[in-house]
Amino acid sequence: MGTGPAPGRERFLAGAAEVGLQVDVVARAAAGSLAEAASLLGISPADIVKSLVVKHKDGTFLFALIPGDRQISWPKLRALVGVNKLSLPPADVALDATGYERGTITPLGSTHPWPVYADAAITGKRISMGAGAHGYSAFVDADALTAALRAVVADISDPN
Repeated sequence: MGTGPAPGRERFLAGAAEVGLQVDVVARAAAGSLAEAASLLGISPADIVKSLVVKHKDGTFLFALIPGDRQISWPKLRALVGVNKLSLPPADVALDATGYERGTITPLGSTHPWPVYADAAITGKRISMGAGAHGYSAFVDADALTAALRAVVADISDPN
């Protein structure tokens, strides 16, 4: 498969298979925004889940899964994790932490199995998320995803 988007997508698919998760990956045109991506996929922005890499003050990371129509709530996430400082790292640090570029990040197939925190607003839905490579999206049952990743599911977001 060599160069291009395939290695990240293949790692994503292997990660999903490793935890027994059924995912459907679709190719899509490049999108300039989350709203445009939702339109291309024929879904609402709320059904696209952003996988955010968050840096812990101790130098470790975690994933926060946030619906596209919401934003991370730093006070809620800090309280849940039990720390007073969390941050979004620069793109190169996120790449080093996960093996994925921004816009393709997913906990599935990450080069390190960081803990996952999922916003409660995604429960009970079929969602779309990054599939490890630009130009691809994955569809998955959110409840199966959070179970497979042993995610902490809680209110960790606020409306945009």
